[in-house]
Amino acid sequence: MAEEYQETTQASGHAAAVGTTDASRPLPPGMVLGPDGKPCRACTSKSAFSAWASQAKSMKAPSSTAPKPINNNTTTTTTTAMAEATDCPADVEVLGRSTWTLLHSIAATYPTTPSPSQQSDVVGFVKLFSRLYPCWVCAEDFQAYIRRDPVRAGSRGEFGKWLCDAHNDVNKKLGKPVFDCSRWEERWRTGWKDGRCD
Repeated sequence: MAEEYQETTQASGHAAAVGTTDASRPLPPGMVLGPDGKPCRACTSKSAFSAWASQAKSMKAPSSTAPKPINNNTTTTTTTAMAEATDCPADVEVLGRSTWTLLHSIAATYPTTPSPSQQSDVVGFVKLFSRLYPCWVCAEDFQAYIRRDPVRAGSRGEFGKWLCDAHNDVNKKLGKPVFDCSRWEERWRTGWKDGRCD
């Protein structure tokens, strides 16, 4: 879901979402601005946000004529820093993966024959979730998807298939492979038949 920020921004014409924070400073590719005109961390990949932050720091830092020390361990340092950055705010990719894991897990535990109350609850949850989602571009896109194809919650199979279709809609926009929705329960509920999840 959250990973769709770039495609959605370009496709839906959110002029304020990409571009510059002011006329003199272009934003790095993939940077998305929030409705307030400030960088949206939840809508932007970590690499794009880091590039923007570095750019902002370099514009504020006084220029120095002294040569900078050479760091021969750049790759190691960068790799280590990225590996250790699990306590930072979620970027669009982490948020997207976590979101799909949560939603598919809800579908996997949804009753095979839900009561009218359970159906109402899950439909209400998905609609509310789409309005509260931290990445505003992603949220708007998911809301548009729900308007085109309303949540189907008559059974576990129906809800799981609807959710898989919604996920595949995002995958297509991002140029990612489409998941075979006939295998959604194997992926999210029972585990793969080859036993690797046992």
